[in-house]
Amino acid sequence: MENEVQILSGLRKFASSRGCRDLIVMAVVAEAFFVALSPVVAEIALLLGFAVYLFRWKFDSGYHYRKSPVFGAILVFMLCGGVSVLVSPDRGFSFYNWYNLAVVYCMTFVLVTQNVTTKGEVKYIAYALGLSAAIVVAYGFFQYTFGIDTSEMKWVDGEAFPELRKRVFSTWENPNILAAYLDIVICVLLGLLAKLEDKTTRIWLGGAIVACLACLAMTYARGAFLTIVVILAGYGILRDKRILLAVIVVIAGILLLDPVLLERMKTAFSVADTSSEMRIAMWESTVQMIMDHPLLGIGWGAYWMVYPLYDTYIVDGSVTLVHAHNIYLNYPAEIGLLGGAAFFVYFFKSMGVALFNRRVLPNKAMEGLLLGLGLALVSVALNGVTDDVLFNIPSSMLLWLMCGLIFVIRRL
Repeated sequence: MENEVQILSGLRKFASSRGCRDLIVMAVVAEAFFVALSPVVAEIALLLGFAVYLFRWKFDSGYHYRKSPVFGAILVFMLCGGVSVLVSPDRGFSFYNWYNLAVVYCMTFVLVTQNVTTKGEVKYIAYALGLSAAIVVAYGFFQYTFGIDTSEMKWVDGEAFPELRKRVFSTWENPNILAAYLDIVICVLLGLLAKLEDKTTRIWLGGAIVACLACLAMTYARGAFLTIVVILAGYGILRDKRILLAVIVVIAGILLLDPVLLERMKTAFSVADTSSEMRIAMWESTVQMIMDHPLLGIGWGAYWMVYPLYDTYIVDGSVTLVHAHNIYLNYPAEIGLLGGAAFFVYFFKSMGVALFNRRVLPNKAMEGLLLGLGLALVSVALNGVTDDVLFNIPSSMLLWLMCGLIFVIRRL
């Protein structure tokens, strides 16, 4: 009995110690670094960190859960996602998908908001994200330099763009997902550039933005390219005309150096290639799905199973479409209008906290990071109009990590 008391006392002592929380923060840093490089490793780091967090929650009597302003929205989103499994054509698949995705996203948010508490810890996470982004961009340049033939891949309409033979995707699944990620990175860099005053640091940040823009151009992703142009130009007009001038020069230079990209951009608002035409048809079908299943949706992750019933464009059973290429339609279609609304309350409230923060923060770096994260969510919102950028698991993990950081920085 005495030994059991000593063991329990030791567990409680460790759970309440700085070392226990440091282990959790190290797991968050590891997840931040690997989320763009190796999602499997990132998820392992998350699970290990969460296991230590549960240990802390059980044995540290001094620990109390901090509710964030989006707690209710997240709870409704999770419940609606779980309930939607009941109406799925394949309940086993939908439950497995919901359990392994939605729960992972929620775990990421909880791990960050409940354990990251200091400016130094936020900086470590930011450094991990930055180093990871540098590797992603470098590998993108490597792919473009040494060649990657897209002629047999489904990312290009070969008839509309016969000259397009290179679309880099770096460590991500395809060019569009890489492009959305690069938009996020550019936005964070822009936030830091806007707030930091050291001249040398600003030069490095400006160079990093140009490198990311060049890598973005190599993806030939029209939606993401237009998104970042709108954000950079909008920020330049509202806050800093020098940024607007720099954007005009850099973007014009990229387009002049790459006629193929210029040709791609000209078709952004037309149906000149099959990808644009297909999206419009999918959106029409998805709207009908929502109208037919407004309460519970069609089931978490079940879009690819249900879409053939609404397909009026492809009409080919061998072709599988896994999402609606629009986050504002995909979530309501799969988990119902209430679940979709809950997600967007969480998403846009996080954005608002970052962009309209009125609290005095510890230093300019934290102000810049908060602004950059808010702009990054704006890029996700805009990219989400033409693609479901959150269907990709690492992209969603990154989103929930960023939202968690926003509330941590605001608490500082």
